[in-house]
Amino acid sequence: MKSSIETIFHIVRKEFLQVRQDKRMMIVSVMVPVMQVLLLGYAATVDVNNIDMVVCDMDKSSVSREFVRSFVNSRYFIHKYDVNDHNAVDEYIAYGKARIALVIPRGFGEKTVGHVSAPVQVILDGTDANTASVLLGYSTQIVNQYSQSILAEYLALSGGKQKIPARVLPEPRVWFNPDLLSSNYMVPGVVAMVLMIITMTLTSLGIVKEKEIGTLEQLMVTPIKPYQLILGKLIPFTVIGFLDVTLVISIAHFWFEVPMRGHIVVLYGLSGLFILTTLGLGLFVSTISKTQQQAMLIAQFFFFMPFMFLSGFTFPIANMPKFVQYLTYLIPLRYFLEIVRGVFLKGSGMRELWPHATVLFLFGIAILTLSVQRFKQKLE
Repeated sequence: MKSSIETIFHIVRKEFLQVRQDKRMMIVSVMVPVMQVLLLGYAATVDVNNIDMVVCDMDKSSVSREFVRSFVNSRYFIHKYDVNDHNAVDEYIAYGKARIALVIPRGFGEKTVGHVSAPVQVILDGTDANTASVLLGYSTQIVNQYSQSILAEYLALSGGKQKIPARVLPEPRVWFNPDLLSSNYMVPGVVAMVLMIITMTLTSLGIVKEKEIGTLEQLMVTPIKPYQLILGKLIPFTVIGFLDVTLVISIAHFWFEVPMRGHIVVLYGLSGLFILTTLGLGLFVSTISKTQQQAMLIAQFFFFMPFMFLSGFTFPIANMPKFVQYLTYLIPLRYFLEIVRGVFLKGSGMRELWPHATVLFLFGIAILTLSVQRFKQKLE
């Protein structure tokens, strides 16, 4: 019995020594719990607040300005943009500058004071069905509370004898996803996630496997040049990535019936820019991993999880704290999600998507170049 316990003790001691000697495993063991708590604590929030709003106040009266303030005072909305023409709000919603638009028609103040129903238009970006549903509820609640305050004021002034004023009537319009189907928002995002996971994982595991079985060292002593080896490794995974994009797009459109309002050529072309980034990250992971297990852990906890939580795939970026929102600009997946959902739901083309495409291209070139340089150093 004693010898069995000693044997187990020595095995346990050996395992702890191995973990301590493996610096990568030590980093993963300490950093992963910290990252999970921080990411979930800040990013995993279903609260909807501080939403950018564009206002088209064609009435320009004290009553209309008070009505707009009722939205701002709720702390759900930020009055960020003003336009004079109701057609001008299209650009702000389509380009994602604002998630909600408030259109107040001429005569709003006179109708409110004159006991006539006063309609106002509330336009919502419906690409994110959950957020749009919450915002629709918030805006309806604010309008109803404003109507009740007018009613209470009139009744107080008249002693309950004056004619009851008509209510302010919200006229909601939901763009891009009028039925508020969550699948229309989530399924296009899966295209981006699948592309990232497949290309990054296959690239890193494929190269690390060569290290483990010793064939990479054999290739290094052959006349094959480094760039030939790198291209030979990356091209197959690029092809596989595009095949997966085709498969996922087909399922999204024909099975889940997600509308494809944009041009599929734009989606394929910009997918290529994102593949530059994922291949570069996969190549980088392979240079800092000795085993396939290490490669999987590093990719999962230092890339997949932060990308999933901070890109807007799971939780809306607008709901996150400001300093976390700034961090999301360093996540390439954020830009590709905007591209995929824009092409699917908004019918966006290069005119609308070029800012995201430019940033994605710069990310791809920078990450792939640095990873290739590091890989060449390892080969030498």
